[in-house]
Amino acid sequence: MLRTRLPGTALVAALLAMPALAGCTGGDDPAPSAAETSESPSPTVHRATAPSRPDDGACYRLTYDDAVAPSVEAEPLPCRQQHNAQTFHVGSLDLAEAGHLLAVDSDRAREQVSTTCPRRFAAFVGGSAEQRRLSMLTASWFSPTLEQSDAGQAWFRCDVIATSAPQRLARLEGRLKGVLDSEGGRDRWGRCATAKPGTKGARHVVCSQKAATWQAVATVDVRPGKKGAYPGVKAARVAGDACEDRARNLADDPLTFRWGYEWPTREQWRAGRHYGFCWMPK
Repeated sequence: MLRTRLPGTALVAALLAMPALAGCTGGDDPAPSAAETSESPSPTVHRATAPSRPDDGACYRLTYDDAVAPSVEAEPLPCRQQHNAQTFHVGSLDLAEAGHLLAVDSDRAREQVSTTCPRRFAAFVGGSAEQRRLSMLTASWFSPTLEQSDAGQAWFRCDVIATSAPQRLARLEGRLKGVLDSEGGRDRWGRCATAKPGTKGARHVVCSQKAATWQAVATVDVRPGKKGAYPGVKAARVAGDACEDRARNLADDPLTFRWGYEWPTREQWRAGRHYGFCWMPK
């Protein structure tokens, strides 16, 4: 049995390997070559520990470091109390293969979790794939420590979380099941920014925050390079040409409007974000 603990990679967001740079251009502002961002890429692999098999629907209060750690001790608390993570699915790992017992951190175990949790997340929060991309909600997933695995535990846990600022988890409130099926839920948990992305100090925040002045209104896929590699900044920027038309269709005045585009960085690409964001003033 392997004796290592390796964090997985990306769903909706390394969940919280929040990259420092991203590109942005468009509208009536000059296009910088890179921009500070605070968003977390689309769904991500994370694993934490619990004293025993966790309960579906349990709530937790985690720090940012807890959320990005390969394992963390976290006790559940009543969901009426302040929390920033909620379990939406608990499953069992299949660790048997050809008569052998696999390690809890084996490739097969990680694949089970990294495919099941994003699928369950989509069904839990609702909305379309595009609406989930534009949301600050994402899934994080956890499995037992090696010690717990040695004691016979073979569960995995899928949690919904959200980021509210760089290296900070947002407080979760209200019913989250099907939340992205409603316009109000999408507005509450949408992806916004404190200034036009690409300008100094702009950071991604939940749209319900007072500091939100720009909003991500659409995404555009970026074509990969050879063998799925990062295509480079030039190719990633070209994909954003479509944002102008997207913004024009949403603008009150199609002749006078502002827009922006933020392309994925190489780090974000590796974490699983293969698309850029189209932005408009909120």
